[in-house]
Amino acid sequence: MPLADILNKDIIDLEVKGNTKDEVLHYMADVLCANGYINDTDVFVKDIYEREAEGPTGMGAGISIPHGKSLSVLRNGIMIGKTENPIRWESSMSDDGFQDSHLIFLFCVSADEEFAKNHMMLLSELAGKLGNDVRVTRLSQASSKEEIMDLILCEDDELGEVDELLNEEEIVDLDIDF
Repeated sequence: MPLADILNKDIIDLEVKGNTKDEVLHYMADVLCANGYINDTDVFVKDIYEREAEGPTGMGAGISIPHGKSLSVLRNGIMIGKTENPIRWESSMSDDGFQDSHLIFLFCVSADEEFAKNHMMLLSELAGKLGNDVRVTRLSQASSKEEIMDLILCEDDELGEVDELLNEEEIVDLDIDF
């Protein structure tokens, strides 16, 4: 099951509400429920927290990838959310064990017998995509659901260069006498 088969703009939200990890997870689970991906928000969030207890899902660069298996899942998907506020999220990428996250990829994968296969394949494919600094920067700056989907699905060579993206100020040598 490739990413292209499960990405859906209906479960991408560029204005995720919440000031805490718990508020954000519940908000995103509610979106999944409203779109027919899960049948019980509370069970789904509880199952995500069970996985979170095994190890942090903050991946650095303001990205968190909460995931876990849940019998409440009706169809596989990845809810993508950009938070309005930075969210304190557990991460092994920082000295204090936390990071500020603003881009959340909430995995919604069934606990059925295909779970392990689907989960690992999707996680691996997404992690590979998020290993590209240009993609991560552009995802953080994306302003539409379509742009998010395009950035995730495109190949690395379609992204351009970091210098292009950062628009670094050009230093001009002005010949001025004082």
